[in-house]
Amino acid sequence: MKHYRLLPLVAVVVMFAAVRVIAADVKLIANGSIKADMISATEVKSVFLEEHSSLRDGTHVEPVLETDGPVHQAFLHEYLGGTDDDLQNYYRALVFSGRGSMPKQLGSDAEVVAYVVRTKGAIGYVNAETIVEGVKTLTIVRGGNDAQRKLITRVEPEYPDTLKRLNIGGTVRLQLTIAPSGNVEVVEVLGGNPILGEAAVAAVKQWVYSASHSRTIAELSIPFGSHP
Repeated sequence: MKHYRLLPLVAVVVMFAAVRVIAADVKLIANGSIKADMISATEVKSVFLEEHSSLRDGTHVEPVLETDGPVHQAFLHEYLGGTDDDLQNYYRALVFSGRGSMPKQLGSDAEVVAYVVRTKGAIGYVNAETIVEGVKTLTIVRGGNDAQRKLITRVEPEYPDTLKRLNIGGTVRLQLTIAPSGNVEVVEVLGGNPILGEAAVAAVKQWVYSASHSRTIAELSIPFGSHP
């Protein structure tokens, strides 16, 4: 991942190590005012680094972070590419230069969920197995061409009744091969519960994207266990 972009007014050197973290540890949640159902990994990074204050559709967003813990660390490594010290130095540089402000930071998944529920435009992250109510769970799309293939038809996966009754959730990571026509040709499960993976694959194979001149390889994360 690229290093955080720092302003010349403050000499802050941010170095990031490449750490492999399973994306299924985290899911992204948003206030109901946010129109999007999907967000690219590039947008996630841009929003939480305050490079942009809105999504591609123009919806204003307000990032909220957890202060510490395994979910926070997983999010940093997977989507921002650094440590908490790196991020705090980056935010301080933005504040000092007048180009940004310190985002809201809360101490637990429950606090993040409560804040996102009541705050227009709020977007945050929690443990992938956290059962949440009153918020949207955003599907995170990966891949170099994610911005060029608009999702036209989306079929929601069916949450298997047995796992739902047992309160077993989580996030499934998939890799898609999208044909030039927009049809999903191949779906490969990269991680997550295998039963949930089967449900996710069955749904995603019915998705249709906008046409393109070539095939697209993209990754996305589909959460189970939330109640938008």
